[in-house]
Amino acid sequence: MRIMALDLGTRTIGVAVSDVTGLIANGIETVRRTSPERDFSRLEQLVAQWEIGEIVLGYPKNMNGTIGERAKVSEQFAEELKNRFPGISVVLWDERLSTVAAERVLIDADLQRKKRRKVIDMMAAVVILQNYLDSRSLRRS
Repeated sequence: MRIMALDLGTRTIGVAVSDVTGLIANGIETVRRTSPERDFSRLEQLVAQWEIGEIVLGYPKNMNGTIGERAKVSEQFAEELKNRFPGISVVLWDERLSTVAAERVLIDADLQRKKRRKVIDMMAAVVILQNYLDSRSLRRS
C-alpha cells in the first residue's frame, strides 16, 4: 500500500506518493485545477494507478496554530476525499513551512525561478509526505 500526499492550492494540487515500503516520498505531478469534477477524476486515476491506501492532505494552520480560511478549505476538501474514496483513510497533516522548505530545496538544486514555479506545489507535497512518513517511522521505533 502506498501513501499519497496532496498540497492543495487554489490553482494547483501538488501530488506525491510514497514508495511501497512507506519510507521515501516521490513527487509525481502537479494537477492544474479546472473544475471539481476534473480535479477529482484525475485524483481517482492516480489513486488507482499507484494503489493508494491512505491520503495525507496538507493542513495549512496559521503560524500560531490557529485554523484560518485556507485550513477550513482543506477540511472541506478532506471531507470530499473521504466521500469519494470510502476505503481510504484521509489524514490532515500540519504543513506549516512546507512550501518554504520546498522552495529551499529547489533553490539549492539551482533551479531557475520559472521552473521552480512549475514544480513548487509538487515539491511541497513531497515535503508534507516525507515529514508524515518520518513521523510514522519514529513512532514505530
